[in-house]
Amino acid sequence: MIKIGVIADDFTGATDIASFLVLNGLSTIQLTEVSDDIKAPDVEAIVISGKTRSCPVDEAIKESLKALRWLQKNDCKQIYIKYCSTFDSTSKGNIGPIVDAVMKELGEKFTVVSPSLPVNKRTVYKGYLYAGDVLLQDSGMRNHPITPMTDSYLPRLMEAQSEGKCAVIDIDVLDQGTQAVIEKVKNLTNEGFSYAAVDALNEKHLITQGEAFKDLKVVTGGSGLAIGLARAVCEKNTDVNQKMKLGYPQGEKAVVLSGSCSVMTNKQVCKYKNIAEAKLIEIDKLMGDESVRESYVDECVSFVCEHESNKFAPMLYATADPDTLHAIQNKYGNAASASAVEHFFADVALKLKNKGYERFIVAGGETSGIVTKTLGVKGFYIGPAVAPGVPWVRSINSPISLTLKSGNFGDENFFEKTQSEYPV
Repeated sequence: MIKIGVIADDFTGATDIASFLVLNGLSTIQLTEVSDDIKAPDVEAIVISGKTRSCPVDEAIKESLKALRWLQKNDCKQIYIKYCSTFDSTSKGNIGPIVDAVMKELGEKFTVVSPSLPVNKRTVYKGYLYAGDVLLQDSGMRNHPITPMTDSYLPRLMEAQSEGKCAVIDIDVLDQGTQAVIEKVKNLTNEGFSYAAVDALNEKHLITQGEAFKDLKVVTGGSGLAIGLARAVCEKNTDVNQKMKLGYPQGEKAVVLSGSCSVMTNKQVCKYKNIAEAKLIEIDKLMGDESVRESYVDECVSFVCEHESNKFAPMLYATADPDTLHAIQNKYGNAASASAVEHFFADVALKLKNKGYERFIVAGGETSGIVTKTLGVKGFYIGPAVAPGVPWVRSINSPISLTLKSGNFGDENFFEKTQSEYPV
């Protein structure tokens, strides 16, 4: 039986939680798609990569239920709905509608909302979500181009986009231990609450959550809750290194592709430009005549190839500061500019694959998703972590290795670390 089946809302989020599941004792594979003819591998946890964070609500529900039904068909004990630790969503969804649809499908009346990931400075206190030392609404997420987060109170955020009432299981209950949390869940369920936002300030709180929630049929959260759940259900004396062995990176030619415009990715790109060859993507050349676009893609591929023997892999980046990003969006529109950049990276990745490139270091959820699919990767073995929640992964059906990084994950030296610690 699969102990935990994860329905993730984007590729980097899926890789994030897969890494924590492996590091905490569960053999794990990440799949990029599911269908009736795909059978579950012999592992303890499966993570299904979706693309549901910001698509239309109906599409998000349909894709999530498809993943759910596949996991049910393959005897999955617990369903884990994974979203970002910054609870990226709007008043219309997509977190709430997905959670409601899954609960309805399974006939469940209650679940938890646990986005905390203390190792990456995402914590919840009295129901309020913090990013570092500030409330979420005061962080860089306030200016997110697609899902700007202007509120930090999880019950209010959840109720605005869902059908039920949301309570809080606060730090005072967590500090009393597992049994106190279990009793609180029972009481809230009896009082008619459908969800409870759960506080967590450190890993100890996540361990308590894991023990308390291991028997819930549905849980929801960021990747932090996976730490507690994996430890609660894994076998004793598990050899974690052995479980990560299949995901160790291979290949010699590497490239960095950065599509994220998050605060941290901006810092990472800025730092990496000091040690590696880097080319800023000219959005204007992607938005006009098709022949101009194709010529520009070839130009960028040639740039990468010209610098392939350098100590650090060349980088192509569309990463921009908020002012530049807003100017681009005002000129071309959010959807059109984002789509153009995604398809640019997909075309570049495919051409580089055909030239023998086997290591792809990718920043940004949407960028990671389209690059992975374009490369024909059907799933990954999860390897060693470069940063918390960002492992190297290796394709189950090709020699390709990747790191797929959520925008704000990793420190400023992330791109260098992917190669210094695991040299090509």
